Amino acid sequence: MLELAGIIVLGILAQWVAWKFKIPAILPLILIGLFVGPISTLISEDGSQWIQPIWNGEEGLFPGEGLFYFVSLAIGIILFEGGLTLRRGEISKVGSVIGKLISLGSAVTFIGAGVAAHYVFGLDWRISFLFSALIIVTGPTVITPILRNIPLKKDVSAVLKWEGILIDPIGALVAVLVFEFISVKGDAGFTKQALVEFGKILLIGFSFGIAGGYALYIAIKRKWIPHYLLNVVALSVVLLIFVESDVFAHESGLLSVVVMGMFLGNSDLPNLKELLYFKESLSVLLISILFILLSANIGLDDLLLVYNWKTAILLAIIIFVLRPLGVFLSTVGSSLKTNEKLFISWVGPRGIVAAGIASLFGTKLVRDGVPGAEYITPLVFVVVLVTVLLNATTARFFASLIGVFLKSSNGIVIIGASKVSRLVGTYLQKNNRHVVLVDTNRTNIERAKELGLEAINANIYSDDLTDNIELNDVGYLMAMTGNDEINKQALMRFSSSLGENGAFRLMTSQEMKIKDTVNTENLVSKTHDYIKMTEVAREFPSIQEIAVDSKEKFLKLLGYIQEEFNAIALFLKDDTNHIEFVHNPTEMNVGEGYHLVYLGKPIDFEDVMNVTNTEEANALPE
Repeated sequence: MLELAGIIVLGILAQWVAWKFKIPAILPLILIGLFVGPISTLISEDGSQWIQPIWNGEEGLFPGEGLFYFVSLAIGIILFEGGLTLRRGEISKVGSVIGKLISLGSAVTFIGAGVAAHYVFGLDWRISFLFSALIIVTGPTVITPILRNIPLKKDVSAVLKWEGILIDPIGALVAVLVFEFISVKGDAGFTKQALVEFGKILLIGFSFGIAGGYALYIAIKRKWIPHYLLNVVALSVVLLIFVESDVFAHESGLLSVVVMGMFLGNSDLPNLKELLYFKESLSVLLISILFILLSANIGLDDLLLVYNWKTAILLAIIIFVLRPLGVFLSTVGSSLKTNEKLFISWVGPRGIVAAGIASLFGTKLVRDGVPGAEYITPLVFVVVLVTVLLNATTARFFASLIGVFLKSSNGIVIIGASKVSRLVGTYLQKNNRHVVLVDTNRTNIERAKELGLEAINANIYSDDLTDNIELNDVGYLMAMTGNDEINKQALMRFSSSLGENGAFRLMTSQEMKIKDTVNTENLVSKTHDYIKMTEVAREFPSIQEIAVDSKEKFLKLLGYIQEEFNAIALFLKDDTNHIEFVHNPTEMNVGEGYHLVYLGKPIDFEDVMNVTNTEEANALPE
């Protein structure tokens, strides 16, 4: 009981450490597992491991086949979640570079690493290509923490993000297929029976996956499952499909759950995001337990097996030859610069799926007596550890060295995608600013996307925004929802991360009543709250520009368009199209070619001067 509780506590502690220090969780998980497993034999009094998972035998945390079954089911759930994230629409959106990376780049790694493993370690071709299939995968869980605090161009961060998301289930699928082929081949060569068995695995895996996905889709769509049971029913169906598929065709369960996840991920289920959140939470717990167990299950003999110069050569080929070769071939003819290609080549950490499936497949093949199978688990774990550690410690320095750091974070995130936000966002985007709108209202998000704006369906109370590496170039935050508390919370949570150059919110309804005493430093407008802004946008749904050539004219114009024309001053644009927020006008520089940008009625400077002159004339003594 102490060991089981300790694994869970240590696993969650490792997740917290990863979050706190912004490193991939797999790194502390594996290190803790190695420490309480094989390394602990060097410091324990009787030479035993502090935590001893046993695949076979009658002692340990999981006697007999217990650990084997647990790992199989856990990997099945993790792969199902990976399948949920793989959507056809996203593949078509990400562009040719990412499409080539997950096809041509994967092929380079698969063939190159397989050949290298065969000739460097002398492994059988089957084992060599299983190893190369396993290390195709990078994964968002290792990419995101590494890149979260590196300000990069959106194109570069998007390539790395989408490669990790899309290649996760694809790489897992390739690894599963290679393993299935090895399992049916045996020692008799590529016989007709082996091919028949492989075909049977494919047929059963795809059939059960599609059938299970369709059955769950119908049940959810027709509301046969109450909302409070939705997640646990989905989990039970995943486990049922995994086990039933294995009964009909041995080792087809992993394939079936990946296919099932892909089927549901490409459906129109309204509950899909909720289902994905549940699976993510479950995966965090499973991964925390799983990788401590798997790392602890590696013996010192396994580590010594790969503690030699051959491993160093293989790692050098994978990191310094195959990854750059795959990236440069995949980016031929793209708009990416050479330094950006070099950075993408450098960042290729292997992740959780690679390590998890390697342990499962390696153990199965060792148990079946396949020659060279004992190398699979330790080799893949070394690749994972070295690539994650290398990228986590050097990515920022390397980005600075080759000059891919953004000089300034000028991107703008707008919380709220209402009509006003969409008007502002469209104007900013037309003036070459990276703009992202965030809202929980799906209708607002769809309307923003129809205008060609980048929009995210996310909640500010979740970690969706802080984990989104495509927001690395964002330096300004505008909280413009109709909820005063959400606007305040947005500034409290994200001012330091997304609003380092400026964070602004709308006035509250209460501040409107006492606006003369309100601190206006962080306000989008000093005169309008959400309701008044919406009224202006409804009457005059366009952003206007009016020329100003001096600070005197600028300040005079600013006052009158707000007081006399009920317009909302937003930005000051100079002759180079640089946009500055109007939050401290008395300290702003104004000159020839400048324009005041506002929301409201189209006016010209003569209108303002007429009002000014009339008021000044009325003020003269008779």
